[in-house]
Formats: sequence, structure tokens, C-alpha cells
Amino acid sequence: MTLTAENGTPATDTPSKRRRSGPSNSLGRYILVRFLLIFPTVFILVTMVFLFMRAIGDPITAALGGRLNAEQLQERIVAAGYDRPIVVQYFEYLGQIFTGNFGTTLSDNRPVLEVLTRYGGATLELAFYALIVAFIVGIPLGMLAAYFRDRWPDAVLRVFAILCYATPVFFAGLVLKLVFSVALGWLPVAGRASVRTELQLARLDGGTGIYIIDAFRIGSGAVFSDLLAHAVLPALALGLLTAGVFLRLVRTNLIGTLSMDYVDAARSRGVNEFRLARKHAYKPALIPIITVIGLQIALLLGGAVLTETTFEWEGLGFQLARYLTARDFVAVQGIVALLAVIVALTNFIVDIVAAIIDPRVRY
Repeated sequence: MTLTAENGTPATDTPSKRRRSGPSNSLGRYILVRFLLIFPTVFILVTMVFLFMRAIGDPITAALGGRLNAEQLQERIVAAGYDRPIVVQYFEYLGQIFTGNFGTTLSDNRPVLEVLTRYGGATLELAFYALIVAFIVGIPLGMLAAYFRDRWPDAVLRVFAILCYATPVFFAGLVLKLVFSVALGWLPVAGRASVRTELQLARLDGGTGIYIIDAFRIGSGAVFSDLLAHAVLPALALGLLTAGVFLRLVRTNLIGTLSMDYVDAARSRGVNEFRLARKHAYKPALIPIITVIGLQIALLLGGAVLTETTFEWEGLGFQLARYLTARDFVAVQGIVALLAVIVALTNFIVDIVAAIIDPRVRY
């Protein structure tokens, strides 16, 4: 029977239609709100970095104070506009960022955008490797900890997770180098690739800066294996930090999921615990992992500074440490601004994926 309105015309707004359109509209609003939040997030981070750098002093004096006399310093300061009010400098800096101009480094006179494009791929590549390590180590061990809950393997795995999260990245990197590079001689001690591989990649037209992608374009197994050998230790040092978080998160959520009614029903039919965890409780327990990936990306990018310095992995973190040593605050501002944009965009993408998988995050 067709529902009609009071005037006799067919009703167009039925409960079933409202139910179908409601979640879609909710997802659209959620995406729009999350996208709009990117701008204040980046704005706040860029503003904080700008004010912090200026609180130390003007960049010219900080970078060149020991190499130029007072008159030369003043000329450089006036030429760069650092003698103007801080508010004027701030709005000028924001205008430059919006046009893609991040300034010029003071220590080596290079456009900051060139530094970002040249070394950004290396940092993203390392973060990708570390995330793979976190998934491979953290998720299976989290499942094992949930399976052996309240028994000695569970206690051992929980201690392992705490050690992974609490151990400084540079210390883990040094230990890995001493064991696998110095003592055993299995893996390279530093760098992204051997000299021979670097030369092959440099001859490639239109290189991306992400070596693993360029290796596929070259089609050489030797190049590919050399890159992976150099990436193992940095990826382990950085990835184990996040693996500890994933382990504890998977364990907690898997134990909670295993106590649900539908899992109890499967258990009553004689399904063993391992199959329950693998078939029935595994996927629901992974949903929280997706929601925290965005936060872990920020952690990985922050840890990349120490990891890249320890392993001489020439990415943005390595360059950031070098520019901090040189007190080149123009370069530091540009690199941190780019990292802020990457973190904000990553969180946006992760939030949308989480909202699609689990509609409850929209409400």
C-alpha cells in the first residue's frame, strides 16, 4: 500500500528514505568538517613555530652572528626585513607560505622549497617502512597477547611493548647498528644506499626521490635488494616505537571483542579460541588501529629526526638537525611547516577511512 500525504498525493519522505539518506549526509558533513579543520591546525602550528623562532632572535644574527661584524649584520637584517615589527614579518611570512615561497636558507643559500622537494621523499619512504614494521610486529604479537591473556606469554609481550615504546629511538638505532652491522656484519651501518646504487639512481631521468619507486623503474634486483638492506635497521629502530603502541591496542581491543555475545555464541558451538580470534574478533579489533594511525604518523615524523641522524639517512629529519645546528631558522620554519601539512593531511585521510569503516565515529 502506498503512503499518501494529507492532500492525497503520494508521500515522498518515508522513514526508509530518511534512514537511507541520513548516514550519507552525516558522512558528507563529517568529511567537510574534518577538511575545514586542516586549515586552523596548520595555521596554529606554523604560528607557534614562527613565534618560537623569533623569540630566540632574528635569523640573521642567529645564523651569522659569529661570522659578520655588527655593520654587516645590520645590513643583512635590514635587507631581509627583520628590522620591521614582528606583526608585519608574521603576515608577510604567511603570505609567502600561501604562495609556496618558504624562503631561502641562510647557511647554504638554497630555496627552502628545493630542500623540501629533494629530501621529503626520503622521510616519507622511511616512515612507510617503519609503518610496515609496526604492522608486521605489533598486530600479530597483539593477537598472541590476547590469546594468552593473563598467562606468562602475555606478560612477556606486554613488557616488550613497553620497552618498544619507552626506548629512545637513537638508543635503539645504536644498539641495532652495534649488533647487526658492527658485530655480525649482516647489514649496512648507515646511508640510504651504496655508492654504486646512488650513481645508478642519479642517472635515472625524472627521479622521484623515493628510492624504492625509482628501483622499480630501473628494474634491477641488485638495486632493490641494496635499498632494502639499508632500510632494515632504520625501519626497525623507528617502527618498533609504533609497534609497541599497536601491540597494546590490539591486545586490549581483541580481549574486549572476544567477550562479545556473538563471539560467545561461536564459542558455545565449539569453535576454539585461536579461530575465534582470527575469524570473528580480528577485524573489529583493528578498527581502533586505523583511528590512531594519524597520531602515529606524527610520531614517526618526529622520530625520523633522530633516526635519520643516527643512520645518516638523508631526509628532512637529517636536514632539520643540520639546520638546527647551524641555527638556520628560515630552513627550520619551512621544514616544520611542511611536516605540519603532512600530519594534518594524513589525519584527515585516516579520519575519513575510519568513518567509512566504522560509522560510529561520525556521531
